[in-house]
Amino acid sequence: MIREVKISTETITLGQLLKLTNVIETGGMAKWFLQTHEVLVNGELEQRRGRKLKPEDVVEIRDIGTFIVRS
Repeated sequence: MIREVKISTETITLGQLLKLTNVIETGGMAKWFLQTHEVLVNGELEQRRGRKLKPEDVVEIRDIGTFIVRS
């Protein structure tokens, strides 16, 4: 199932998305999470917590779910 993540700005960072979706509890956990889990952004492996996401970007996290950014 794909979950929509609504944003009110032009972009959101991957770390912010992880926190907003309750995948991680604090922003400081983002770096560790991305090093220990397979996270795909638009089908490509991503490990940068500062990666800018814009509407229609798709984030897939194995065993957790798929998220699509919406404005």
